[in-house]
Amino acid sequence: MDTSGLIHLLNQKARNFSKELNDQVQPHGLYASQWTILYILMKNGPMTQTAIWKYLQVEAPTVTRTLAKMEENGWVIRQYGRDRRERIAVITDQAKKQLPKVKESVEQMEHHFTGSLTREEADQLYMLLQKLGTEERRD
Repeated sequence: MDTSGLIHLLNQKARNFSKELNDQVQPHGLYASQWTILYILMKNGPMTQTAIWKYLQVEAPTVTRTLAKMEENGWVIRQYGRDRRERIAVITDQAKKQLPKVKESVEQMEHHFTGSLTREEADQLYMLLQKLGTEERRD
């Protein structure tokens, strides 16, 4: 298999998905990067900024700036943790009221992209994406 072709295709699809995700969440006053943080906070509950940037594998200043903008727009609040250096991001009550509509928009986009897949294929794609980069290749 031409693995560089696989990486190229995966990269192109990821770019397309990011663009479409931005298009879907912008009417709600969000960007894809902000939706990603909201998604993991919905899934995991309050998280430290450190846990967020480690999970997303991005630089700490990027998460700090994104959270500051989200806090300014009422999506999250940042509380102090064990000491003044630790900050914990929490979804606001206002955001919790808006999230069902945002989630619906994102789910519509997801259905659009996975519409040509059977349920089994979609499940398999999810499983394969989870496996990418996590272990040695087994021939």
